[in-house]
Amino acid sequence: GSAMVLSMASLLGFLPYAVFGPAIGVLVDRHDRKKIMIGADLIIAAAGSVLTIVAFYMELPVWMVMIVLFIRSIGTAFHTPALNAVTPLLVPEEQLTKCAGYSQSLQSISYIVSPAVAALLYSVWELNAIIAIDVLGAVIASITVAIVRIPKLGDRVQSLDPNFIREMQEGMAVLRQNKGLFALLLVGTLYMFVYMPINALFPLISMDYFNGTPVHISITEISFASGMLIGGLLLGLFGNYQKRILLITASIFMMGISLTISGLLPQSGFFIFVVCCAIMGLSVPFYSGVQTALFQEKIKPEYLGRVFSLTGSIMSLAMPIGLILS
Repeated sequence: GSAMVLSMASLLGFLPYAVFGPAIGVLVDRHDRKKIMIGADLIIAAAGSVLTIVAFYMELPVWMVMIVLFIRSIGTAFHTPALNAVTPLLVPEEQLTKCAGYSQSLQSISYIVSPAVAALLYSVWELNAIIAIDVLGAVIASITVAIVRIPKLGDRVQSLDPNFIREMQEGMAVLRQNKGLFALLLVGTLYMFVYMPINALFPLISMDYFNGTPVHISITEISFASGMLIGGLLLGLFGNYQKRILLITASIFMMGISLTISGLLPQSGFFIFVVCCAIMGLSVPFYSGVQTALFQEKIKPEYLGRVFSLTGSIMSLAMPIGLILS
């Protein structure tokens, strides 16, 4: 029930990406991205294993959970840009937007199913057993990546400038050469500055302001994920729409209107808040999915690791500021 603890947890989840992102991007472009994804998943599994063992003997202290969150976020900071960088090697360029839509739909399904499954398991299993499932998921992810054949960049990776600092600067230089993508990055930074505090404090809004219970929290999360599922499917079906900047503009408008209405609701307006959550979720794929596809199309594959790490780092830097203010 502590806003400070929730904000700290969210902060630790994004801090490594914000601080180490540019350096991580260089490593992603230098080395085998497949091995990087496998290694990142194994780091996440190892961190979860520590929690599983400790939870077996004692109640988990908050500080230990925070440390594990930090370690997991380091793994994610490697995995996310590596995954985004290999996607154009596997998916035809004209299908990238559709791929982003379907990917977000699959992700949203987990958001819908997870609260219900978690509530069920928590009622019948010990906490360490539940955490072990997360570890198993990371191991399965590693095996899956190991099985998939991912094309390598070959000679293009070997010809990269060996100067580490210069390679980081190349990521920014490539990004600034495309003024449209750079402007989109600035918009995304503002987007994250506004949205992340709200996302982190959603549980407290449901319980404290609307006087709800954990069930109400699940309802809002499922509503958001359901909207995200529908939005992802729509983007997947109609991803060939040419004027994608209109999709991004509409997404930001929908998010802004929904947040404004949510902020003006009385304490009796929980139902309307749930509807607003669904609209927020619906808008997400049309921003993040389209943005990712545009970067994948416009940036050469040998620079994608650095560009995605850099953009993630810049947007992540906006998150702590918003969270601290919240």
